[in-house]
Amino acid sequence: MAVQVTGPDRRSLAYLSVLRGRESGYVALEAEGSAGVRGVLLSAEVEAPEEWHCIRLVYQISSSGSLQVALRSEGESFDRPLWTSQQPSHSWSRVNIDIHNSTQTYRVVLEGLTGGEAASAVSIADIQVTSGYCIECDFEKNHLCGYKNQWNSKVKWFVGGGSLETTPTQPNTTGRYMYVDSAYTQTFQEVAQLVSPLTTEPLSGCLSFSYQQQQAEGHWLSFHTRDQAGQYQELWRAPEPADQQQQQLTQVWIPVQVDMKAPNPVQLVFEVAYNGPAGGRVLLDDVSFSPEFCDAGTEPMFDTSVANCDFEIGFCQYRQTVRGWKRVLMQPNIYQTGDHTTGTGAFLLTAPRFADQSSYVSQLVGPVLPGGLKFCLRFFSSLRGFGSAAPPLAVYLQHMHSGALQEVWRQSDNTRDVWTAHEITLHTQHSTQVVFVSTCKSFWNCSSVGLDDISMSLGDCASPSGSPGPFLCDFEAGMCGYSQDQKDSADWLRNRGPTPTAFTGPTRDHTSGRGHYLHIEASLMLTGQQARLVSGMLRGSRGRHCLRFFYSMFGSGTGDLSVLLRKALDGRDVLLWKRSGEQGISWLRATVNYQCDEQHQIVFEASRGSSLRSDTAIDDIMFERGLCPDADDQFKPSGLPGDENGNITY
Repeated sequence: MAVQVTGPDRRSLAYLSVLRGRESGYVALEAEGSAGVRGVLLSAEVEAPEEWHCIRLVYQISSSGSLQVALRSEGESFDRPLWTSQQPSHSWSRVNIDIHNSTQTYRVVLEGLTGGEAASAVSIADIQVTSGYCIECDFEKNHLCGYKNQWNSKVKWFVGGGSLETTPTQPNTTGRYMYVDSAYTQTFQEVAQLVSPLTTEPLSGCLSFSYQQQQAEGHWLSFHTRDQAGQYQELWRAPEPADQQQQQLTQVWIPVQVDMKAPNPVQLVFEVAYNGPAGGRVLLDDVSFSPEFCDAGTEPMFDTSVANCDFEIGFCQYRQTVRGWKRVLMQPNIYQTGDHTTGTGAFLLTAPRFADQSSYVSQLVGPVLPGGLKFCLRFFSSLRGFGSAAPPLAVYLQHMHSGALQEVWRQSDNTRDVWTAHEITLHTQHSTQVVFVSTCKSFWNCSSVGLDDISMSLGDCASPSGSPGPFLCDFEAGMCGYSQDQKDSADWLRNRGPTPTAFTGPTRDHTSGRGHYLHIEASLMLTGQQARLVSGMLRGSRGRHCLRFFYSMFGSGTGDLSVLLRKALDGRDVLLWKRSGEQGISWLRATVNYQCDEQHQIVFEASRGSSLRSDTAIDDIMFERGLCPDADDQFKPSGLPGDENGNITY
């Protein structure tokens, strides 16, 4: 694949060197007296692929630094990250990355960044883009498609080639395959595992491979998937030969097809376990994958979206067994926080006045989840009022076969009037339902509990891997490429928890209630002074884009918050969106549509108002392709839209 060296800032590439060794070549990004040197390699344009492709990359990160692989699609202002690493190594490393089939032309972008040490370097020795899935392999190439032995010094898989006297039906008599032989084991009762690279995209369909056994009674051959937590799921096991005649039939290539569902990253594991000294030999070849299931009767991957709900339109697929939960709407105000989704929408609230009795147990029951799968449940809760009931909120699993309730989580954080994120990994063998339970012992010993933005996904709950990009930034891992404008009067500050000044600014971030956000500190500014936060340079596009972010403008002296578009050609700022004055105590969602066909930057500008109570904040910035269906008014009158005490609609 042809590559060219490119970058928006020529100085960032001042120390990029292309080094050619005598035996092999590689490109290296080296830090020579400068920290944080950035280099970009850009591939030639690839036509819209009708089938999946696989990027195979050989790289090394020395001392410190990072390497990211991304896709640059036509008409997009942002590159879409596929993989990233900050792990240094003393030798060359390999990674395989799947590229989903698409209708868009794209380029592959490799971006390296060196660290502060003099020995820091990022090197690339080889990059290939091949058709098909990364887990597919015929083992003809030396890279073996990234398959490798799980470390065991006593027994290993080897590369074989040519035909054997006992394999007249071998598919390719001159090709290569993988094999493991008990003749090379040092002890008996050993296990040899051949492991694929980790998948990078959700996969569901039919996995095919061919195998051959000799002396099948001396070993067990099986196929598993292994997730990032190290948990195995056996999907297939070779049948044991019933007699000598059937044993002879196993000495030919036997095709196998196995239905596989992998919504999260997994590795394929081909395992041979020896049980005696005459363990025999196993051969493996031609691993392939199809997105269609082998068995037409196989049920598709469970759609977890049935368990998602933001309560903007009713209760979704949730129901009550006791009428204790109410769906409420709250106007922006300075005393009570609204919903988590937008700050102006609906959420569920339970309180003693909603119940028919002074003491009660309120249950909210979700849709049925099939057994045998692992789920990640995420939701936001908010405690209100002054009750001391413990626990104010708990989550149970109700087992469908027995009706029994199993507690899986209970709330321990008593922080009030803040939306806090929670996540729970669920795994059962039988069908279950999620039940949210709020308990009140009496009218005077009961906390109001808010519930919002329930979501469900397949697999373990895990933090997203890789560094955040400018298209999605929650400021948990830094500034995501945003920078301070050098010509303004103040800076945006990254903060966690409340701002230093009382009665202004947010008390927690919007993302999780425990994280970071950016704000201006009015006590360090004079009235009318401004702080501007500038995004990285964005490519122009003929299509429209949607900018979403959350903002907090709480405080009697709050000034202005504006979103500007700064064109690279002339540096001129164009106003896209603006709010003035106090907007309420909640985090509010902003949605802005814009279009720019030349290089540009997005600027967030906040000004100090008439008093110290003017700490404006922003969080969770996200760019999307296409128009926002629910875009805000570009400009809005100053102040709160309604009653400052907050009108609640049940």
